[in-house]
Order: sequence, then C-alpha cells, then structure tokens
Amino acid sequence: MNAAEDRAENIRLLRDSAAAVVAPGDMKRIRVLRFREPGFDRATWQAMCDMGWAGLRVPEAAGGSGLGMQEYCALAEELGAGLVPEPLIPCAMSARLLAGDALAGLLSGERVIIPAWQECANTLDAQGDTTVAGGRASGRKMFVPMAAGADAFLVSGRDGLALVDRAAPGLRLTIERTQDGGNFGTLSLADAHCTPVAGDMAAAIEEAALATAAYLLGVMDRAFAITLDYLRTRQQFGRPIGSFQSLQHRAADLKIQVALTRASVDSAAATLDSAAAPALRQAAVSRAKARAADASMLVTRQAIQLHGGIGYTDEYDVGLFLRKAMVLANLYGSAALHRRRYAAAAPDQDDE
Repeated sequence: MNAAEDRAENIRLLRDSAAAVVAPGDMKRIRVLRFREPGFDRATWQAMCDMGWAGLRVPEAAGGSGLGMQEYCALAEELGAGLVPEPLIPCAMSARLLAGDALAGLLSGERVIIPAWQECANTLDAQGDTTVAGGRASGRKMFVPMAAGADAFLVSGRDGLALVDRAAPGLRLTIERTQDGGNFGTLSLADAHCTPVAGDMAAAIEEAALATAAYLLGVMDRAFAITLDYLRTRQQFGRPIGSFQSLQHRAADLKIQVALTRASVDSAAATLDSAAAPALRQAAVSRAKARAADASMLVTRQAIQLHGGIGYTDEYDVGLFLRKAMVLANLYGSAALHRRRYAAAAPDQDDE
C-alpha cells in the first residue's frame, strides 16, 4: 500500500469511527446537553480520547497518532455533521503544545485542558498583554470555548505559555452561554499560580482554524442533506415541493457552496501537510476559513427558509445547525479577518 492509499485508508477508518459519537438524524443527545454546564458529556469525551482523537496531531513518539491535517479535517467534518459539542478542536490545540504529565492527562481523557489565548474579539494574536512570568499569570482572556468543562487552561502571554489549573488561586472564571447551547469563558488572572509551558501557539491556531472550517463544512453539508430530504417529501399542490423549479435552483446554488467549501478545505489541509512556506499555509487556511464561515451561514439560513414555517421552530432540528454556524463562523477569525489576511499572504498571481 503506497502513501496515498495509506492516507485514504486512515481517513476512511476515522470517518467510520466517528459513528461511535455521531448519530445523524438523531439530535436527542445534543438537545439534552445544550444550555447546561459543562455543555458536553465527559463519558463521550473519554470515548473520543480512548480512540486517540485528542492526540491525532501529536507525534507518535509523544504518545499521539502522528496523523496529518487531511485526516484531522475529515474527522472534524464528521463531528460537524453530528453537531458534536465535545471540545476536540480546542483540546487538540492544547495537545500540540503540552508535554509530559500534562499531555498524558489530556490524551487519556483524565483532564480537559482548553487554550485561553484571545484578549479581544476577532484576532489571531495569541500574545496580547497577559504576563505569565515567574510562576504567576496576570491578565484577561476571553472567548474560551467550552470553558465550563475545563480542568485547566493553557494560557498565552507576551512572555510565553503557561498551564493554569481551574482551581488555581488568583483565577476567576465567568461563563456565558452561546447560541448553540455551549459556552464561552472569560478568565480573569491576578497573579494566578501557573506552570510554564514551552512553545508558540501560532501554528496550533492555524490548525484549529482549519479544523473549524472542516467542522463548519460538516454542519452545512448535513443541513443541506436534511433540506433535500424535506424537499423530496413535503407535498404542495399534489406534488413534492422539490419539483418546483425555483426551489431546485436555490438547492443547486447551495450544493455549489458546499462543494466549493469542501474543495477549499481539502486544498488547505493538503497544503499544511506538504510543509509549504508559512505565507502559503496562512493563505490556504484563511481561504478555507473565510469560505466556510460565509458558506455555512448562507446554507444554514437558506435551509431554514426552504423548510418554511417549521424550520423556524426550535423543535425542528435544522435550526440547530444555524445556531452552531453562528457560534463557529467567527471563532479563530471571522470571514472578514481571513479575507484580509489572505490578501496579504497570498502570492501575487501576476508574478506566476
């Protein structure tokens, strides 16, 4: 089996393994968990860790799987299709930076360690004004995803990174609920006890942004599939509404959006796996994230409209996909931010 065949087999196995936690068409588990702390199920998270998902991007020598971004994005897409709330993307980001006992505890599922790197909205800057020197951390971190379920936080600052236990003296955590039923946390750090961690979050943020784009691809693809089923079964004037030409045109436009997003995510994952130059990697990630953010909002909104009145009810599942897109579209950078970064990072086409 050559390298391409081996990668294809890994991707197939990962997609198949996702069936253990993803149940398309059955949102009962998602509905039970939303708007309740911590917003996800620790038993399900443990099962995900047992399958090695948290260490997907961690080298084998450090206890991970050592797989590439193409495998990671394939898994993230499957999780998006099932609206899985467990914090795989944030924890995988932490796993890329931790070592020793901290990494072992995360990979085993014993501890949930969430990165806390943002100090303002819509940024990719992980440094900010927070200080993490001398075994103490001081500053403020915002928009920490699923913080209510965290055992510890990987905090970034202008001096480096530090691991801060949730119960550490000097740390105050405020939780706010999000549209999808999850939560964001705000960390207020006042000389909080911390442990220094070597590393730089920049590359890990790039991977998390692309994985989020892949998750959004799964969200929009599943919302579109639900809508197609509805168009085929809902009857009006004695025939399925999917036979109406105007609705067929709208569905075709949405299918194109899903296909373009898939191509962009796949291309970006291949670029990151090829060890391309930093500017090319940033351009590829920004192109994929900008498209996924915009397309997911368009597809999920149109999905609700194509369902008519029932699509606007909370009891109908298609609305859950719009709620998820609303939360993730701006996480790890909005479409506008990534378009600006793409314009700055992309190679000049006239020079090719």
